[in-house]
Amino acid sequence: MFTGIIQDVGEIRLVTPESEQTHMQFLTSLDMSGWQLGDSVAVDGCCLTITEFPESHVFAATLSLETLALTRLGGAEAGWRVNLEPALRMGDALGGHMVSGHVDGLVEVMEISDVGEHRQITFAAPDAMARYIVVKGSVTLNGVSLTVNHVQANCFTVNLIPHTLSHTNLAALREGTVVNLETDMMGRYVERLLSYVPSTSDMENQ
Repeated sequence: MFTGIIQDVGEIRLVTPESEQTHMQFLTSLDMSGWQLGDSVAVDGCCLTITEFPESHVFAATLSLETLALTRLGGAEAGWRVNLEPALRMGDALGGHMVSGHVDGLVEVMEISDVGEHRQITFAAPDAMARYIVVKGSVTLNGVSLTVNHVQANCFTVNLIPHTLSHTNLAALREGTVVNLETDMMGRYVERLLSYVPSTSDMENQ
């Protein structure tokens, strides 16, 4: 689990595609002394498992075809700046919201406007994801925990404060850019509970 509070903006050092998967290496300034193989790190909000430590301050991960299809990492290139957050540990502060690191898909930047020192960005989401986005609810964009300020049809708007602009890769967004979206998992659980119809065998066993 993660919080959506970014701890470092790292860099993709190497992308090695294969027919069934892609290997990537990431450079970070974080203290990796306590990291181990098998640990989880959210890269632009996508939970990846560390498979190797090729050199100092570099970790590697293998991305499945599903991950490549659903996230912006499917088009990743060496040199990309990516938001990084190691997995929560017992006793860590929960400053954002509970984030699973399971990206739902991509949303596109439709409009950007500066309001004082803040920046408002409007995104368009596919209908399958838009139904989980509500005003004052939480979303995760490239791994960043944000509050939804406005919703209209399949579009939603968030506000980026100066700290977010200076400590994440969201400051580089432009109209037409796509980012990873993870909706609040609570909405998906509620939908499943309300829509579930027991099978005949389940009813007979009650």
